[in-house]
This record gives sequence, structure tokens and C-alpha cells, in this order.
Amino acid sequence: MSNEHKLLEVFVALQRKLARAVSRIVPPPEIEDIVQETYVKVCQFDQAGDIRHPRSFLYRTARNLALDHIKRSASRTSVSLPGDEEEHADSELLQGGQDLFDQLAAKQEFEIFCAAVQQLPLQCRRVFVLRKVYGYSQKEISRALGIGESTVEKHIAHGIRRCSVFIAERTASHEVASIEPLKRGKR
Repeated sequence: MSNEHKLLEVFVALQRKLARAVSRIVPPPEIEDIVQETYVKVCQFDQAGDIRHPRSFLYRTARNLALDHIKRSASRTSVSLPGDEEEHADSELLQGGQDLFDQLAAKQEFEIFCAAVQQLPLQCRRVFVLRKVYGYSQKEISRALGIGESTVEKHIAHGIRRCSVFIAERTASHEVASIEPLKRGKR
């Protein structure tokens, strides 16, 4: 098998993991573009035969592309026209507030998700995490844990149901709690 084919196989196998790695650097709408750009860069690489560690090469390429994207975005936002300083400052302040709000909301959602997963029975939690977090197939989970594929399927379904209920309850109670201070302030 040629090294180009091996790179393609490794890329396909790592696609989800590359997306997760890139998601730590760029905002969600950009993740898929960066992962696809990684594939294009790898295909354009002239010395594919010289790559000893394709997995590391792919991760490094994706990371570098994500960092380049962030640098380009930062330079675009720092360029302003004369006389736009006030408007630019206001929009930066609003965007900064929105970014902070988005980060806090994402952190809160992640904490609720983690709490939902923690409340699952141990075996169900193992199966659920392997499938939903790490992207393992049902067959891989079945082999790794020594249980039948139908059992894996049942654990996943059970995990989804219980986590959905848990998240819905926590989200609803949190929304009510965050609305209460607003109501009291208007009285």
C-alpha cells in the first residue's frame, strides 16, 4: 500500500478526533472547514512518502491550520477604517460580552452533560461514553467490554433517554432560576 493511501486511511479513521482537537482552537462553525483543509493539505504534500508518523502529521497539520485561522481572524478584526474607532470599540465590547456569554453557556451545558453521564449506571456509562464521546462503533464496544452488540445498543438507548431527561430537568430548572431575578427587579 502506498503512503498516500495510508495517509488517506489514517485521515478517515481520525476525522472525528481531528475535529475534536481543532474544536479546542477554533469556533464550532470553522471546525469542519479546518478538518477538510487538513485533508487537502495532506493530499497536496509532495513528500508523502517521507512521512513516518501519519497520525502525528495529520494532528500537527490540523493544529497549524487552526492556529493560522485564528491569527487571520484576529488580524481581520484589528483592521479598522479612520473614524470607526468608536463604532469598532462598541462592537468589540458587544462581541466580547457575547463571546463571554457563549463560553459560560457552553461551560454550563457541558457541566450539565457531565452530571447527566455521571448518574448513569456504571456499565451503561462506559458504553455511552465510548460511543458518544469517543465515537467507537457498537461492534468495537462489544469487543472491548465483552458484551453483546444488542446489549451495547440497549445501554446506548438507555443512556440517551436518561441523559435527555436529566438535561431537560436541569435546563428547565436553571432557566426558571435565571428568570426569577429579572422578574423581581421589575416589580
